[in-house]
Amino acid sequence: MKKRFAISTMALLMAVTTACSSGTGTGSGSSTTNAAATGTAKEASKAEPVELRLMWWGDQKRADRTNEALRKFEEKNPNIKIVGEFAPSSGYFDKLNTQLASGTAPDVFFLGGNVVDYASKNVLLELDSYVGKELDLSDMDKSMIQYGTLKGKLLHISAGANARGIVVNTELFKKAGIPVPQDGWSWEDYGRISKEITVKLGKDVFGTYNFTVDGMDIYMKQRGKQLYDMDNAKLGFEQKDAEEWFALWDKMTKAGGVVTPALQVSNPPSDTSKSLVVTGKVAMSLLASNQLGAHQNLIQDKLELVQLPRGPKGTGVVFESSQGLSGYAKTKHPKEVAKLMNYWINDPDAAKILGNDRGVPVTSKMRDLLKKDASPVEQVIYDYTSRVSAATVKEPFAISYNPPGFTEYTKLIETTVQEIGFGKKDVKKGVEDFYAGTVKIFNNNK
Repeated sequence: MKKRFAISTMALLMAVTTACSSGTGTGSGSSTTNAAATGTAKEASKAEPVELRLMWWGDQKRADRTNEALRKFEEKNPNIKIVGEFAPSSGYFDKLNTQLASGTAPDVFFLGGNVVDYASKNVLLELDSYVGKELDLSDMDKSMIQYGTLKGKLLHISAGANARGIVVNTELFKKAGIPVPQDGWSWEDYGRISKEITVKLGKDVFGTYNFTVDGMDIYMKQRGKQLYDMDNAKLGFEQKDAEEWFALWDKMTKAGGVVTPALQVSNPPSDTSKSLVVTGKVAMSLLASNQLGAHQNLIQDKLELVQLPRGPKGTGVVFESSQGLSGYAKTKHPKEVAKLMNYWINDPDAAKILGNDRGVPVTSKMRDLLKKDASPVEQVIYDYTSRVSAATVKEPFAISYNPPGFTEYTKLIETTVQEIGFGKKDVKKGVEDFYAGTVKIFNNNK
């Protein structure tokens, strides 16, 4: 779907009139302020008209928020018009890749953990020369700047941060007579509790979703490994590491504490509207903190966030980028691209409109601004991300990047989980084929 935003003549006149209107105060300070405002408005009105295209993924609710924020940006920058495009996450990257291949990509587009794929293709705008000018990163979390810097070049600006955790339905725990888990628990605890939930609440309720796919990198970090070692351009784990992770889930599934493979396919946790968490049929699942609100809005039971079970090296979870903005290397308006990115992370109006939809703000001032009027659900998110941030000071972990060929890799690991789940392969054979396929994908996409 494609939407175009244009400022009406009336809106432009109002913006200029507001900027040029006299204040109620007197004295040189007021005159200076008004003169500066008048000068800024005149400069903006005289600036050459620029049109930028911006593309993101998400649902209609996210689109509405984004559209509103872009209209506010246009008010503040009358010479810049934004053409916005969005698509569901399932088809977004296919659409983006097609446009990049044809040289018709948007000036700005959103990327996630797959940013490394696009950095290697040299299609991203280098932003370093705009830092300290159009782009102010002085209040941005250092880990977020590091995340967007690949091979020594700033190519990506995080639009939101989150931390993955275990979402817990506290009402189901209460019904089962089981204490709500606390930070610091183990994977043994997780397996035991998942089974207890199922046993005590009946066959239609399960302790947990299967998150073999999304949790693998975390589990590897808990053991000093990682999915992709970008510094050394190689896979960060071995076949035996993956076998251990898959075997853990196979054991929990056979014990009865995990959603059946058939239900997981028909009610995927990634689809909030179909999630068994929001229907009260699953007590726990892996969730990014910025997704808690969408889940809580669909269920009366109170949801909480708990840190993942610990491994030998800790939880493996970091305060990380949820997604962010990158510029197209061939854009004709790089300064305006940088200006839009700056607005996204530093402007109070943008922060209030966008909220936590893409994660908590990446600058401390904007986080403090939103905390003041945070809802109870948002307070849970802020509390959780703060706990994770504090924990990583004592137990730091490397930033995660998706391996090259991540889309192919994701399909492969999802297929492997289903093959094992439906009994077509045992864990040993499934992981053997999975690892061989992963190495092949990696080598083909270096």
